[in-house]
Amino acid sequence: MSQKTEKPVLSGQRIKTRKRDEKEKYDPFGFRDFILGGLNGAGTDLEAIWKFLDQAGSKVDYRRYGEVLFDILIAGGLLVPGGSISQDGSISQDGDKLWKTNACVFDAPEDMVSMRNYEQVFIKLMRRYKYLEKMFEEEMKKILLFIKGFSDIERIKLARMTTLWIANGSIPPTVLQVLTNEHLIKDGLALEFLIELFVTYKQEVGNAHLLTVLKKGGLEGRLMDFLPPNKRTEENLRAQFEEKGLSDVVKLHLAQASQEAKRNLEIQLRDDFNDNKNMKEIISNIKELSSKHDIPEHEIIVLVWTVVMTQVEWNKKEELLADQALKHLKQYSPLFSAFSTTARSELALMLKVQEYCYENMNFMRVFQKIILLFYKTDVLTEEVILKWYKEGHSKGKTTFLEQMKKFIEWLQNAEEESESGEDED
Repeated sequence: MSQKTEKPVLSGQRIKTRKRDEKEKYDPFGFRDFILGGLNGAGTDLEAIWKFLDQAGSKVDYRRYGEVLFDILIAGGLLVPGGSISQDGSISQDGDKLWKTNACVFDAPEDMVSMRNYEQVFIKLMRRYKYLEKMFEEEMKKILLFIKGFSDIERIKLARMTTLWIANGSIPPTVLQVLTNEHLIKDGLALEFLIELFVTYKQEVGNAHLLTVLKKGGLEGRLMDFLPPNKRTEENLRAQFEEKGLSDVVKLHLAQASQEAKRNLEIQLRDDFNDNKNMKEIISNIKELSSKHDIPEHEIIVLVWTVVMTQVEWNKKEELLADQALKHLKQYSPLFSAFSTTARSELALMLKVQEYCYENMNFMRVFQKIILLFYKTDVLTEEVILKWYKEGHSKGKTTFLEQMKKFIEWLQNAEEESESGEDED
């Protein structure tokens, strides 16, 4: 049975398709013109603006043109890279070119009452068309990169509106990380925008919520990144934020910076141990890092203990553990001594040893021996040990006080004999 030969298709011949399969041409300018016409007709009446936007969603495809829609509602027109408004494809309306509307955030008054009124338009729109929420997050990442192209007052309005959008959950605070763009940082625009936003957030929502937003946005440890490279110092950062009443933001930053510095110090200490550096060099390295990042001695001594105790695999037999622990700690006594020069540091070390012995059951009976070793090697003084006995104990109180009883009695007798000898002199 012969088969019918398929005829070749000529180049350029239009292939017929079903109407339902035809894709609508992407026409952002046509969408823009439709939205601008409706917004201009609504004027400055925000309720009329919302009603138009609600009804327009059934006539035009917000799914395809969500980015254009948000461009218009924020800046008044279709934004192009750099932050300017496109005049391409504009049409005449009573002799004027229609490419921008005044019914937008940038043309609204900058006071917070007006900003909150405009906020409601966005809230209603995204409640009505839920799919716009994700599009809005991506749109804000783009718009924040354009702030260099906006005027000073437009940046202020955008910062204030962004505050409201973050506070009501329309966008996550992580979008602010895009401001670490090199050009925005270099010109100081990123820092300026961030400070305006923080000040507004503190006024509108409260200081506690602001600090929470910093943490959720992953910004508490990155504030220095927003300063221009030639001004990136702790003093300058503190001055910039404290001048605007943001001292708590600075405190949070310093706390995070301190944690990061301690992590780096711990890494340095482990590396020094692994490289078998001599004790003098190790002490010098720690002092240099602690001085640079202003880490207090009582925090360093705790960190030293933690790292030292992880340098060995401990014997599981309790009867052998004490000798192993004392031998191990004795070789590090110069290191402990170098960072226990104050009563506060000594007490911090004692409490850390106590905590460690309590949480590692095999060490419960070794506590007194460790303290005695540190006393003999001049890491701990009798004054601090006596102070601990009277008021500094916490975990395992009964057990450790009982262990220390004879040693404490010996210290007290020695102290009394010393005082008696001084009186006789």
